[in-house]
Amino acid sequence: MRNKVTKAIFPVAGLGTRFLPATKSVPKEIMTLVDRPLVQYAIDEARAAGIKEFIFVTSRGKGALEDYFDRAPQLEQELKNKGKDELLEILESTNMESGEVAYLRQHKALGLGHAVWCARRLIGDEPFAVILPDDVIAADTPCLQQMTAAYEETGGNMVAAMEVPADKASSYGILDVEQDMGNLVSVKGMVEKPKPGTAPSNLAVIGRYILSPQILRNLDEKQTGAGGEIQLTDAIARQIGSETDGVFGYRFNGQRYDCGSKAGFLQATVAFGLDRPDLRDDLEAYLHEVVSARKAAE
Repeated sequence: MRNKVTKAIFPVAGLGTRFLPATKSVPKEIMTLVDRPLVQYAIDEARAAGIKEFIFVTSRGKGALEDYFDRAPQLEQELKNKGKDELLEILESTNMESGEVAYLRQHKALGLGHAVWCARRLIGDEPFAVILPDDVIAADTPCLQQMTAAYEETGGNMVAAMEVPADKASSYGILDVEQDMGNLVSVKGMVEKPKPGTAPSNLAVIGRYILSPQILRNLDEKQTGAGGEIQLTDAIARQIGSETDGVFGYRFNGQRYDCGSKAGFLQATVAFGLDRPDLRDDLEAYLHEVVSARKAAE
């Protein structure tokens, strides 16, 4: 019987420089889409997929991230006193139980592969997930839950994948597909940020992974790749062709927003706002007014 995936790594050590000056004092991961921090979307997705242990790889200045998942007794009591039960329920849903969450420091920014490697002792010899909170995915069935269902059939290593325009391929890890089976593809190669015009496909790796413990052993060698960093893609690529620990791509059903960019963050904010029944009408009317005014001014 295949081991269940119950541990997830959240690499959140980045400085978020593209969002300065906001990230001078606020970790990017707790910047909000509507009224929930980016990291809360990632946590909710992980829980839906059966994750029980949450491992955050952080860096200096991320104390607010740790505080977010802690209890807030004074605020909870205030909500109780005022009978605001609905808000209290929302607040309590953000708490993490003792022993459920762990925080590790990545002392040097040596790449995503290095950040994942930092959690090796907490992972041990089990399969694990990696979730990048910058990639927010809106889906009826959460992306990682889709992947864990597929993983129960395939085992090995699995990366979330989606088609990207050919001129954007150089910004991603790109899959070289051996066999296309619809949502699932078997992989014969992976290239991290290929030079323009050299990508083997337009199927890009997105920030969701289910990985075998062998990936951590590959990362032990600390080989540098694109950008002089230790690339997770390279460690995964070494398993291609393995009979027992191969590599698959999974075309998820859903809409991905790149919240590591300002444009992507704004797009996600509008999309998630329009999806909220309590906000939809006012936001839709405002957007219509803005678009109409811009057209009239042209």
